[in-house]
Amino acid sequence: MNMLYQACKVLSILLFLYYGLAVLVANAMVEEFARFGLVRFRKLTGILELLGSLGLILGYFLPQFTVAAAGGLTLMMGVGVVVRLRCGDSLADALPAIVMLLINLYIVVYALGVGTIPAR
Repeated sequence: MNMLYQACKVLSILLFLYYGLAVLVANAMVEEFARFGLVRFRKLTGILELLGSLGLILGYFLPQFTVAAAGGLTLMMGVGVVVRLRCGDSLADALPAIVMLLINLYIVVYALGVGTIPAR
């Protein structure tokens, strides 16, 4: 298996575990979601980030989870980029979300293109 692909998966797992927990418990994240006007979506976002991370872990045992989890995380980061830019944040502020979008998109494309998911 491709080393870059594995590194991207591990990075995504670790970062979304961390940020998912941070979104659920850190006061700074409560303030960020208030600034975005998305307070009611904060807990849902944290839970989805944790589920995406767990889905990537499950993907080591059930490959179809990899595409679903990374696809969901890609979509979330796309929304995150749009939200940051609409709130007037700079491209530099949106860069972490852009990078995670690209990493998870790579995971999806690699998993589909290399045949990580068994053909039927």
